[in-house]
Amino acid sequence: MSEGLYLFCLARLSRLPTLPLEGKGLDGQSPLEVAGFQDLAAVWSPVPLEDFCGPEAEERLRDLTWIGPRVIRHQEVVAGVMRRSPVLPTRFGTIFSSWANLEKVLKRHHDAIAGFLERITGSEEWAVKGMLDRCGAKEKLFSLTQAREAERLEALSPGKRYFQEQRLRAACDQELQQWLQEICRKLWTDLRDYAADVRERRLLSREATGSDNDMVLNWAFLVPEETVPGFQARIKEANRGYGEHGLVLECTGPWPPYSFCPALDLESEA
Repeated sequence: MSEGLYLFCLARLSRLPTLPLEGKGLDGQSPLEVAGFQDLAAVWSPVPLEDFCGPEAEERLRDLTWIGPRVIRHQEVVAGVMRRSPVLPTRFGTIFSSWANLEKVLKRHHDAIAGFLERITGSEEWAVKGMLDRCGAKEKLFSLTQAREAERLEALSPGKRYFQEQRLRAACDQELQQWLQEICRKLWTDLRDYAADVRERRLLSREATGSDNDMVLNWAFLVPEETVPGFQARIKEANRGYGEHGLVLECTGPWPPYSFCPALDLESEA
């Protein structure tokens, strides 16, 4: 059975003083290894190549009972290294057939990797998702509009009043969308002041999030450690102001800086 090198992440060699690292590899049994290349450290563990290559591997990678614990272990290892050093995390399933192949990649991209680790030193990735109770927000807005128009509505016949209320509801849909756009622009500007960098990420469906609410924003911020308290306080302030209107910001982190990794061809070379 051929063995490959499963790569978890890259870090600074000088920041990983305890070698070998504590903990186990991808399967929870193999050792967790560190290989040095100049000032870089590659954190890896041995894996059978047949687990990830070939027809049987394709079926295995669709089996959540097999892949789930390994994805979690991948995340745990990266998080553990991140407590010691800035990291460049790799995607799940990045495998090399030999140290020589991995060394070629490190040599080719050394400056970009080292520059990235330098840039993110002292910063953390934080995710901010905006979740909207759309039905509740529409009803809130309609109730306010209805109260504002109460005197005029009461003067109408029941039939005319019904059609006028339907027009008001349609206008509320447009008003809600305009309100959302304005709030998102303001939040982007406000939170950007606390961050060294920011990325806009793909909005996820309700099926993907498992929520009854709509995701209306999905951002990743690279936040210097010293501004994290202010960043979190601004999130709480926003929730106090917008929560009653149906918009809640979910802030999670710190995460490995996946959203800010340079576009390097660190693909598997098994």
